[in-house]
Amino acid sequence: MTTIDVMLPFWGRADLLREAVESVLAQDDPHWRLTVVDDAYPDPEAAAWVADIDDERVHFTRNEENLGVSGSFQLCLDIAREDWVVIFGCDDRMLPGFIGRMRELVAAHPDVAYLQPGVRVIDEHGDPHLPLGDRLKAHYRLDTDGPQEVGGEVLTASLLRGNWMYFPATVWNRAKAARFGFEPAYQIVLDWWLQLDLLFDGEQALLDPEVTFEYRRHPLQMSTTTAFDVTRFHEEKALVLRTREITRARGWRRASRSATWHESSRLHALMIVAKLLKARRLGGTGQLLTHALTNRRPPGHWPE
Repeated sequence: MTTIDVMLPFWGRADLLREAVESVLAQDDPHWRLTVVDDAYPDPEAAAWVADIDDERVHFTRNEENLGVSGSFQLCLDIAREDWVVIFGCDDRMLPGFIGRMRELVAAHPDVAYLQPGVRVIDEHGDPHLPLGDRLKAHYRLDTDGPQEVGGEVLTASLLRGNWMYFPATVWNRAKAARFGFEPAYQIVLDWWLQLDLLFDGEQALLDPEVTFEYRRHPLQMSTTTAFDVTRFHEEKALVLRTREITRARGWRRASRSATWHESSRLHALMIVAKLLKARRLGGTGQLLTHALTNRRPPGHWPE
């Protein structure tokens, strides 16, 4: 019988963590195992209450030192025990049918490397929220009428136009994901690269349009706070240039074009430039424009 490992790395607001954990406890299907991994958050009590939950499926551990995003995610993958694992966001919410739906899908599609369910975006208050970035994700997402396996150049090209997956909702085949793990050089796009690694290795993903997950978008999020200091865009540029060479060597022309243009990332940078100019803040605009208008390799040491 399939059990899904819910690994929950924690760094953030205790109240949102409680919502996330409560959404797991409220699942219609009982076949899950939850492990909260406190990544040495400065307030040790923020997540410590998890240890007092009277449910043998719930586990709690605290890192002795902060491992950061890639280190914490890799630890979650390393200590997971079940065949299928989701690295859940500490501020997101599962809808009550999430585990049951994922178990149904992995039973019907046991050979895929990962599953991406339908996702609803919410704000910090838990209300439906669809900012421009998420509207773009919806635009780039491959449309399916029902669960559908997809991979190869089709999915690779789509993801290189814009990474429309929601990582905290993704359910991974643990053994297949562990073959590659999370690239330590990346802190923002590490899930994007893991997907591409798997696709380059011939694996397939399963897309399900049924909405079973709520992804929270709020001001303190890593993906939001890093946008204005261009960290995200340096990582994205390094990734797409790396991917462009791989797809060229494979003769994947469509995917190579998508990597060259990476249109969603360029548009995102231009939107931020517009916001900065409106606020009369010029810091970082030059690097953002370089990202949006050129294919210049970003500063720093990046994997080839």
